Amino acid sequence: MSIQDDIKTTQQDLRSSSKLFGDALSQFSKLLQNEIDLAKAELSEKAQIMGVAFGLIAGGAILVVPALVMLLLALSSTLVSAGWSQPVSHLTSAILAAVIAGLLFAIGINRLDARKLAPHETIRQFEKDRDTVKGMVR
Repeated sequence: MSIQDDIKTTQQDLRSSSKLFGDALSQFSKLLQNEIDLAKAELSEKAQIMGVAFGLIAGGAILVVPALVMLLLALSSTLVSAGWSQPVSHLTSAILAAVIAGLLFAIGINRLDARKLAPHETIRQFEKDRDTVKGMVR
């Protein structure tokens, strides 16, 4: 009878092992789906940040033109009234406009820095999950 008991025990162990393996695969599937959902949420957030940055760049580019034209005309007129020659006053106004435009573009581009837009939380979570799956496989 001990051989039959051993066979039954072996069959139960096989069923238990296959059930454990099936449970592990099920848990891994759920984990993978959660990670995909996290990645979607994080990438959506990053896309929103990019949209705002592009909006700021576009808004700055559009709104700076009329404002700077009026400001530069006023500055040039003031410099001419103060005794500066007209070409020098226009050049000074142009340099000031170039500096302001450069600052606006630099701020917008800085907001598009790839390091700020990377899905750090998702990457960290995938690394944790990879380590967990490696532990399950062992």
